[in-house]
Amino acid sequence: MADPSGRTLFIANRGEIAVRINRAARALGMKVAQAHSDADADMLAVRLADIPVNVGPPAAKKSYLDIDRVVAAAKGAGADAVHPGYGFLAENAGFADAVEAAGMRFVGPTGATIARMGDKVAAREAAASAGVPTVPGSAGRIEEPEALAAEAGRIGFPVMLKAAAGGGGRGIRVAETAEDLARLAPQARAEALAAFGDGGLYLERLVRNARHVEVQVMGDGARAIHLFERECSLQRRRQKVWEEAPAFGLRPEVRDRMCAASVRLAEAVSYRGAGTLEYLYDPATEEFFFLEMNTRIQVEHPVTEMVTGVDLVAEMIRIAFGAPLSLRQEDVRLDGHAIEVRVNAEDPSKGFLPFPGLCSRLQAPPGVRFDTMLYEGYAIPPFYDSLVGKLIVHGPDRAGAIAALREAVDSLLIEGLPTTLPLHAALARDPDVAAGRIHTQFLEPWLEANPLGPSGAGGGDTR
Repeated sequence: MADPSGRTLFIANRGEIAVRINRAARALGMKVAQAHSDADADMLAVRLADIPVNVGPPAAKKSYLDIDRVVAAAKGAGADAVHPGYGFLAENAGFADAVEAAGMRFVGPTGATIARMGDKVAAREAAASAGVPTVPGSAGRIEEPEALAAEAGRIGFPVMLKAAAGGGGRGIRVAETAEDLARLAPQARAEALAAFGDGGLYLERLVRNARHVEVQVMGDGARAIHLFERECSLQRRRQKVWEEAPAFGLRPEVRDRMCAASVRLAEAVSYRGAGTLEYLYDPATEEFFFLEMNTRIQVEHPVTEMVTGVDLVAEMIRIAFGAPLSLRQEDVRLDGHAIEVRVNAEDPSKGFLPFPGLCSRLQAPPGVRFDTMLYEGYAIPPFYDSLVGKLIVHGPDRAGAIAALREAVDSLLIEGLPTTLPLHAALARDPDVAAGRIHTQFLEPWLEANPLGPSGAGGGDTR
């Protein structure tokens, strides 16, 4: 059963990641069944599929997020396996269990692993047990205001209030003082409850000027390997906009410790498929602290593919069909430097307002990887995330990759709607970015000091 060729893969997602998964499945000789809502009947992934499958109305909660509907659709399409992509149901333990209970293979970890690593408190406990450094913080979720205040006093201000369930920046607040904590805790609890159905909170020490570094792992349920790390510090509202591999300025000993810790944790939880260990990195002390584990393929996985030559999506599909890891750790080598920028249908001149519309012309630079959902004449629906593509470049080193990015951004033509290309054109020319003087709080003050017009500063034609 380890050979997926001739089998049918159901893609339970949309947009550029659905196109990416389709490409990997085709390379493995598989047929593709593609989920789509009423609003997505014309998307590129549907056009590329063997079996388009309507899963409901435009509202995600009635289509892509409806577990019963999606599992029934996959079963009805004769699927042998289901790939969840990222977002939607990708980290839903109940969905993984429902897919397996219906006799199909889930391309990712088991429901039990997703549940364990999806709870931030349980994940921290697992990391600590595996000897992975964690940010000083509460031992578990805290329910009572008095207990929050006492724990914050023990940890020391400033502290971060974080949601015990979920991520994406939801439920996070920074408290500088006890008064801040008392005022912000109810807000964080309410936001976490609304976003995840769980208002549980925990506390972490705030590491100032920290960088966000993450390690890509792959496991087959018994053995795990790492595929080195990525730098993801350029973020707007805690959402990544620019990612690169490897992280810059890490001494080899620090990289080795971080990657080895990630493999230990992956093997400790019997991890299956592609996963990412996210860390806060303090460049002043060279300490790194476990944040969370993403139990899915990441948006930024292409930069890892570019510097290792490994097709991560194909590998996770093979593993889902029972194959062991096809690589040993010593087989994974770093080659050069890669950068990915996220291209969103947003207007940078209007506070990054989402701007669904018609793509009237698309011209990607030759020889450059552009993972996208766009095609000429495609009308972007207004119901979903604004990400429309990812521009990925490779160079012999970081300076070479930044130079390649400048050229690629200037050459990528998207007409009919504004995009975030002006942001990337400006960042690619910024001396602080080039010098690596960045951290997770860098971008928002930078944007205030460098306002962007609709066609940007120095490139990225978005007429």
